[in-house]
Amino acid sequence: MRTLIVQSNDELGQVWARHLERLGASVINVTTGEAAIEVLQSERLDAIVLDLVLVEGSALSVADYAGYSQPSANVVFVTDTTFFSDGSIFAHYPNARAYVETATPPQDLAAIVHHYGSNASRAREGHQNQAAD
Repeated sequence: MRTLIVQSNDELGQVWARHLERLGASVINVTTGEAAIEVLQSERLDAIVLDLVLVEGSALSVADYAGYSQPSANVVFVTDTTFFSDGSIFAHYPNARAYVETATPPQDLAAIVHHYGSNASRAREGHQNQAAD
């Protein structure tokens, strides 16, 4: 399972990455929207952990680009704000799978991301196997 973490606080991103790696994920950790777009252009992903409030760049632009370029990559949004707390994020971003607080325990966040990322990875592998037949 290939996972991208987009979190301005590099230390927090590293904590999340370690928890995901313990579950067998391959993780790329970036701190800006621009870096996230570069990863989306060069890597095939199964899951994206995306903080809605980035210091540099727009998380919503990253989510838009991910939806266009990698619609099967499941996005788990994290935030410490009430922005989109009404659940409307799921209407705006079809690959959104969860919306959790930044303070969610890392092992819980990793379990959520692993669940959705593993599903995407299995679906992609199944599609590749069908194409080979």
